[in-house]
Amino acid sequence: MPAGLCADAVRRGSRVLRRRAAVRRVLWLALLAAVVAFSVWASTAGPWAEPPSRTTPPVRDR
Repeated sequence: MPAGLCADAVRRGSRVLRRRAAVRRVLWLALLAAVVAFSVWASTAGPWAEPPSRTTPPVRDR
């Protein structure tokens, strides 16, 4: 077995762990940004409200 095999494995393993942590952090930040963007859109657009009527009801004479 090569002399530096264990040190190389530890170095590569820690690099993989740091990369995974960075990717996980970026994904969480992207999810947070999507939630914030959706919340802002929903609060300004009001998609739950009924759209206004485009026609007026007929006028009846009493």
